[in-house]
Amino acid sequence: MKKILIIDGHPNNESLNFALANAYELGAKNSGAEVKKIRIADLNFSPNLQYGYQKRMELEPDLQEAFEAIKWADHLVWVHPVWWGGLPAIVKGFIDRVFLPGFTFRPIPDSWKWEKLLKGKTAHIITTLDQPAWYYGLVYNAPSVNQLKKCTLQFCGISKVKVTYIGVLKNSNEEIRKRWIAKIEKSGQKQQ
Repeated sequence: MKKILIIDGHPNNESLNFALANAYELGAKNSGAEVKKIRIADLNFSPNLQYGYQKRMELEPDLQEAFEAIKWADHLVWVHPVWWGGLPAIVKGFIDRVFLPGFTFRPIPDSWKWEKLLKGKTAHIITTLDQPAWYYGLVYNAPSVNQLKKCTLQFCGISKVKVTYIGVLKNSNEEIRKRWIAKIEKSGQKQQ
């Protein structure tokens, strides 16, 4: 049985992102996967890495549980909007606080290299846009995806990362949104 962790990075539980995370969860559970979900907005933590990497901050209980869920999972599903080309601040703060040296990667002494501690896991990024995905990639080089996929997940050893773009949101209607939700539920059924 595949163990899936869904990480919802939108602060509003009335958002399309919230509905997409729920749709993926429904599809994955219906296919027999074991599923856990984190709504970052519901966690009690400071998103600010107050001391940088000079001094370690103690993880709040919610972040300790989140880290345990990340270790537990075979597959991480990240659902978030693109805001100003990047990740929402709460998602970035979550990553800054949880994806720490010794937790998700380990620096190798006397080297610029690092040990990847999340090897063997896969991921799926589901991101919503107010512009066509081709434009986001061609004009801006998809900065939020590059940051999460390459600079975080692959950096920590997650080599297989699928990306699904949902949009253009501002031009969508209820019928289009229902189709997007159904698409993500099917993705959950396939456990991708």
